[in-house]
Amino acid sequence: MHKELEQIKKNESKPRVIKKIFDQTEIDKFKKLYDELPITVHNKKQNVIKKRWLVEYGKDLEKLFYNKVKNEIGDFKYDNLKTDSGDDILGLFQESYNPIGLHIDGGFNFQDLIYKQTLIPLTPKGSTVIFKNRFYGQSTNFTTDKNELAMKNLNYGQNKRSSEHIGMFGNKPFDGELHQKYLKHEKIENLIGLEIDLIYEWEVGSMLIFDRTNLHCSSSVIDGKKLGLTTFTKK
Repeated sequence: MHKELEQIKKNESKPRVIKKIFDQTEIDKFKKLYDELPITVHNKKQNVIKKRWLVEYGKDLEKLFYNKVKNEIGDFKYDNLKTDSGDDILGLFQESYNPIGLHIDGGFNFQDLIYKQTLIPLTPKGSTVIFKNRFYGQSTNFTTDKNELAMKNLNYGQNKRSSEHIGMFGNKPFDGELHQKYLKHEKIENLIGLEIDLIYEWEVGSMLIFDRTNLHCSSSVIDGKKLGLTTFTKK
């Protein structure tokens, strides 16, 4: 549990979408940056590529990005893990063809005052589901899969696996129609007690902002490649 829990809760707000915050020239610069960055993870089985935005790349974008985010959420610090040399990582690019499962990005240091996270779509195909439900532990993938739950020896920056959300938010079955339309990649039993707050339909040039305590996942509505930039913040 986070030490600064009371202040974390005071800083919480509803998820929101800022439209047309980036123009096409700026989006093209983000895509160029993605192409130039070295691959951090390439999971061929899941068809996922992750690249960390390292401080020595995209210097012209760094100030622009920071100022636009600061204008929306106020003062913040980056909380995207660090490189082996101790430098901040400014964000995480992720290219995928399959939906990402239910999780939270609460970080790994309970001394931190975690704050907001942002998502910038760089392709138009995709959507993200934000739930009203909140969790105040570390970064966690929520699952009922026994093989997933058995994973213990995780690397630096990997989310723990847990089923502790089951029953935490009551036992109301998840809406079957919403499950079929948006969340077919999740077992409906894994969504018990959850209630959707926002379904963010990806729109290039926009930015999604939400609390790091919100449970969320991709929707199952994917048509081709998804590429987005996520940044985690703290106070």
